Amino acid sequence: MTPTTLADGGEQTSASPVFPDRPFRALWAATGLSQVGSAVSNVTIPMCAAVTLGASALEMTSLAVAEVLPSLLIRLPAAGWSDGLRRPRAPMMAACNLVQAAIMGAVPLLWWLGVLHMVLLLVLAAVASAALGVYSALASPLLVQIVPKAHLVEANGKISATRSIADISGPALGGALLARIAAPYVVLVDALSFLASAALLTRVRPGTADDGAGATADPTADQENADTRAATGADPAAGTSPEKATGGTSKPPKQRLGAAANLRLALAMARQSGVRAMVAVAFVNGVTQPVLVLFLVRSVHMGPSLIGTLLALGAVGGVTGGLLVGRAQKRLGSGRTLALGTAVSLLSLALLPFTTAGPSAMAGLVLLELAGSFGGTLLVATVFGSLQAAAPKDRIAQVMAMAFVLLQAASLIGVPVGGALAIAFGTRWAMIAAFAVMAAALGPQLVRWAVTRWAPDPPITV
Repeated sequence: MTPTTLADGGEQTSASPVFPDRPFRALWAATGLSQVGSAVSNVTIPMCAAVTLGASALEMTSLAVAEVLPSLLIRLPAAGWSDGLRRPRAPMMAACNLVQAAIMGAVPLLWWLGVLHMVLLLVLAAVASAALGVYSALASPLLVQIVPKAHLVEANGKISATRSIADISGPALGGALLARIAAPYVVLVDALSFLASAALLTRVRPGTADDGAGATADPTADQENADTRAATGADPAAGTSPEKATGGTSKPPKQRLGAAANLRLALAMARQSGVRAMVAVAFVNGVTQPVLVLFLVRSVHMGPSLIGTLLALGAVGGVTGGLLVGRAQKRLGSGRTLALGTAVSLLSLALLPFTTAGPSAMAGLVLLELAGSFGGTLLVATVFGSLQAAAPKDRIAQVMAMAFVLLQAASLIGVPVGGALAIAFGTRWAMIAAFAVMAAALGPQLVRWAVTRWAPDPPITV
């Protein structure tokens, strides 16, 4: 059993390695290209189903499920497999990209041949989603291999910033292409993005990231590792290993999380304050998802064009947060950066539920989008980077898969809760309830962090 802590991450010293370097830039570019292509497909695949194939409401719902559920279900098993790999992960990620490119390329080909139908489109979407789940399980260990621990929060921030750009540019590009080209052909944009991503991944040559002398994301981690080596009799400086120290000759068996261990890991991670804050924000985002537009249209009488314009500000906050989180961590430390992201996320929803039509509603929506995406990006990038830095090398994919599953599950659970609140009490009270939940979850946590002077969480065992 290995302890894993959310790293505290104090200020970095001059010994901190140079970042970003060529392998990360290649991975970053590959991820960005595939994110833009996927954002285009988020518009064009449903449009292909609705317009080209004449899908019903039930079929559109099935398509939405097929695009999300396989990735979610395969994430944990794929993570166990990924952690046990003893071969380079970048070529396997490129292979996942090629599978996704082939699937997206098959859509216009099947349509041109006249054999594309809704069931086939559902199957293709499900396989592409599963490939994405495998890709994601491979990505976290690769990121840790090529990025020094001191810069993992910054790396996660840069990737989050790219995702925010893709979330805006992808649908805009897809909409522009749909005005000129049939929907099945626009899907080729996604196929080409996956091919370009696969090509870039061939340039990633990971080794073990050099963390520099004394530069770790968690100053206590070195002592924990030293204690572990002392307990097992291993001393890398002396060239000994646990097997040699105990007289054994066999390699330690690969350890993968089963269902019971997955449950223990989920419960242990849920006790981490940073993870709890992240999950609380995700749940509230889920609550507001089915309610927000209805509230803006019916309660504060905002026009569609103004709503669309102001909602786009979310990308600005996300990009800004992603680009600044590395600097914030270096200046403030991970603990204070985590608290800053949590406080800004709480502030984001403090105005809109209580506004009326006019400038106050506009100000509330601007605050929600800018502060919500900025604070959320600081929070998620800090938690993810700290978990990656603290997780044992043979557990990275499993720890990060569990973090993703907790985040996604909280958001999915929040959606029907928000819908039920809106039906029972109206959209305004649903928004007020969302703010109340966030305040109840995050307010006391901010106080505890301040009282403990941003101390890191106790270790969790995986």
